[in-house]
Amino acid sequence: MNAPVTVRSIALDGAYLTVTASLRPRGGRADVKCSVPDAPALARRMQEVVRLARHTEPRFDSREQVVLSLDRAPMEGSRDWELACVLADRMVRGLWQSPRPVIANGWSDAWQLGRIDGHALGQAPLGVLAGGEGDLPHLGALTGHPDPGAGVSSARAWFPLYSGGAGDSLCWVEVSVRPAPHEGEEEASIAAPGVDAALQARVAAVLAASRHFDGRGLGQWRTTVRFGEARFQGASFELALVMADRMARGREFLARGRVLATGQSTSWHAGRVETVEGVLPKCALLGREAAPGDRILVPRAWEAQLPPGWRAALQERGASLACVDRIGII
Repeated sequence: MNAPVTVRSIALDGAYLTVTASLRPRGGRADVKCSVPDAPALARRMQEVVRLARHTEPRFDSREQVVLSLDRAPMEGSRDWELACVLADRMVRGLWQSPRPVIANGWSDAWQLGRIDGHALGQAPLGVLAGGEGDLPHLGALTGHPDPGAGVSSARAWFPLYSGGAGDSLCWVEVSVRPAPHEGEEEASIAAPGVDAALQARVAAVLAASRHFDGRGLGQWRTTVRFGEARFQGASFELALVMADRMARGREFLARGRVLATGQSTSWHAGRVETVEGVLPKCALLGREAAPGDRILVPRAWEAQLPPGWRAALQERGASLACVDRIGII
């Protein structure tokens, strides 16, 4: 078992933050556990950052749990601690080592690409590992490797968020994949940071099943899934998720515009698309949001219930419609 490691980061007030990482057998627990004194929301963000950054690793081992802690909560709005957490996670698992104590400052809006966008130090003191162009632009540079983002393929699809109120809107789901052949359960290679455990499990189950139908998807990819909204109800996102995954893996033709989709299934392993509730309000929402080049996918079971003139209205907007009962022929 690897010994605990510490990585420090310079806070906005000039003091140090300390990240401590330790390793223990997973034993059915979460792969990453994070804690920050009196800041549970920040601990959840730490977990999300680390899981996203792991997407760029060529191999993964789900048998161990990493426990990360910050000794105190950083100042509000500060994100420079993110790089320190990512490095501590890699160091405790033996993926990267430094001959000297590590002080790191950096943040990113795309950890799943291994990109480091910058830091808030101004002029970084000598010996500080600072993220951003001209310093440490991506995680591959730690070991002299190319930009890991070049090997990641990402695609988005949109699904309707409907609650019957003025806030009804489209929500995106983004799937990022990188080649990473592996053995074992497909679900272990699929992460959905930033959402609750139940949705994470549902996302992994849907993708594993739909890839089984694909015939070429299992055991080939490291996958990270992100949602535009972290909290929502229902399963009508499933078809959009499957379509984003198929586009990211090059298994689906791309629309000129966006793919807007709603549908679910109890049999993704058979490629079947089943109905969801809310035909009329969701059609109204999709009709309002449709733009030229968009491809709209709804369950075949909706076909007889579509509002009169809706299909023609979509065509006038330059969008196209397909009522589907199976993936793979869309």
